[in-house]
Amino acid sequence: MRMDQAKRLKVLEKENARLKKLLAESELDKAILREAASENY
Repeated sequence: MRMDQAKRLKVLEKENARLKKLLAESELDKAILREAASENY
């Protein structure tokens, strides 16, 4: 693997981790909202 490819891979891995964190936070928010909505009805 060339150096520029290794750097690009590292950037993509970092971006992937960031997006996974955002997705996890979004799923948690949805679960909290579902729980709150179910308690109201």
